Amino acid sequence: MTVTATVPTTRRAPGATTDPMRGHARAAGIFYLLTFLSSIPALILIGPVLNDAHYVTGAGHDTRVLWGCLLDAVNALTAVGSAVALYPVVKRQNGSMALGFVTSRMVEAAVVLIGVVSLLAVVTLRQDYAGTGDAASFTPIATALVDVRNWTFLVGPGLMPAFNAVLLGTLLHRSRLVPRIIPTVGLVGAPLLFAAFIAAFFGGIEQVSATSFFLTLPIAAWELSVGLWMTFKGFSVTSPVLPTVGDRA
Repeated sequence: MTVTATVPTTRRAPGATTDPMRGHARAAGIFYLLTFLSSIPALILIGPVLNDAHYVTGAGHDTRVLWGCLLDAVNALTAVGSAVALYPVVKRQNGSMALGFVTSRMVEAAVVLIGVVSLLAVVTLRQDYAGTGDAASFTPIATALVDVRNWTFLVGPGLMPAFNAVLLGTLLHRSRLVPRIIPTVGLVGAPLLFAAFIAAFFGGIEQVSATSFFLTLPIAAWELSVGLWMTFKGFSVTSPVLPTVGDRA
């Protein structure tokens, strides 16, 4: 007689304190924090090429600008990384919204990289033509490339985080993966960021101004709080979307 043994699947008990998706939370949180650690210094480092209309004809600060561009590229990659890390978890709440969140982060990253390439082209122009008789003729081209970067800054970090906040904020709020006050801040900040985008798009305010700062502050607080919470706290083990032990993400 053949005896078949059945191995029971261990499931997460109601009072369990282990988060089976802790690695995803930590990775996403670290990526969010890296976004802050890369984007703020990048904006400072690329200042010379943004603020000097005759950058291609002068001595330049190429090394500084190149470091800034590299940090902006890191910023773009961390945006995608945070979405990829969260997708296996939040898709359990709503697959379509989760995919939309990943897509919006990819769009944001792509737009940021367009701006990075534009500034790298300005650096190349300065290196190739500074000190020559043709340098002055390339100033309008360099100015246009800087304008491209400024528009990417508005459309990328200035608009897409509003969509990200609506999608991820809704997913986190419904799933109770984090305290609901955190996604609430994002859901409140999204329309404020969109208002800042519209105002800057039509020239009502400057991209970098006190008004823009205060309108974008809630989104910054939302992303920072998400990063800190997921890095150091992780997901709430009482969330109904977390997998049971033995399930696959």
